[in-house]
Amino acid sequence: MFNIMVLGIVSLLTDISSEMVYPLLPIFLTTTLGASPAIVGIIEGIAESVASLLKVFSGYWGDKTKKKKELAIVGYGGSFLGKIILIVAGSWSGVLLSRLIDRLGKGIRTAPRDALIAESAKAQARGHAFGLHRTMDTFGAVIGVAIAYVLLVGNTFDFKRIFFFSMIPAFLGVIAIFFVRKPQEIQVGEKKLSFSWSILNNRLKAFLILAFIFNLGNSSNQFLLLRANKLGASTPHVVLLYLIYNLSYGLLAYPVGKLSDRVGRKSILVAGYFIYALVYLGFALVTQLSFLWSLFIIYGFYIAFTEGVEKAFLADIAPTHLRGTVIGLHAALVGLALLPASLLAGVLWDFFGAAAPFYFGASMGLLAAAGLFFILKDKRDT
Repeated sequence: MFNIMVLGIVSLLTDISSEMVYPLLPIFLTTTLGASPAIVGIIEGIAESVASLLKVFSGYWGDKTKKKKELAIVGYGGSFLGKIILIVAGSWSGVLLSRLIDRLGKGIRTAPRDALIAESAKAQARGHAFGLHRTMDTFGAVIGVAIAYVLLVGNTFDFKRIFFFSMIPAFLGVIAIFFVRKPQEIQVGEKKLSFSWSILNNRLKAFLILAFIFNLGNSSNQFLLLRANKLGASTPHVVLLYLIYNLSYGLLAYPVGKLSDRVGRKSILVAGYFIYALVYLGFALVTQLSFLWSLFIIYGFYIAFTEGVEKAFLADIAPTHLRGTVIGLHAALVGLALLPASLLAGVLWDFFGAAAPFYFGASMGLLAAAGLFFILKDKRDT
């Protein structure tokens, strides 16, 4: 439990930093730097997809070398470095470099960190562990967005000042991770590590394939923020909408994770993707600012029902000695899909209007819910 709390604190601090910046980027890019929605999609797609290539390799390398903690330290350091570059960025290419380094850091740290969480928790309580971690991570986001809002009030376009202050929690997060202890399970066995697609459970293969296909329609969250801004929401208003989304997610992540330990992952995940479809349909149809509040709240439900539960599911059915590798492979597939997804969303927006990418996303969400219903056939899917 000690490791889970420390890793939760690390994620809380890092998300304070990241979420002080994230909701402002699409507005900074489009209003201050003059970028188009397609450029926003290119930046997010390239940053996430290139970084995602590292996730499977860092997971595999952490399994092979037992250096999961060290990889996590390097990865969280990337988040700090990305903030430094963002402060001096004077064009969208500078923002791209900042996002790329920040996401490369996430690519390095994600799978080793999640493997540390899985190895630090009892098998029957992994949903609990990942739910707690996601809650702490998300309340970091809530704090970060709240700080950004306070700094914005009275000086709406002073983005660089917020970028500067975001370095402080990022640095504290790097320091905090040094306190993580290596779990006892890391030291088991001398079994030679090898990875082959053929050794994976058929359900796991199908789940990974479906995750990739679904995420081809799941563009960056920045399109949700841009949608709100184009409907007339001011920059502080957009930040508040993002705050309520994170608050909704944070409040639900822990109880939903615990619930998945009791009822199995299937019903939780299917419900999550169905919620995603409904909320994206709402973003396609919305015309009034007042409806955005409920849409962002419900979008938080989708994240709470899927993100931590997916990781618990992967940890449950992955081969024990390849747990980090499988978690990294899933993260890599999801991230790689974000490049074409974000490019497509930007093109659909530019050529067919703001609603088009959300209609497409809603369709993919319904397909994902149906696919998961048939893939996870067992009553208890762990």
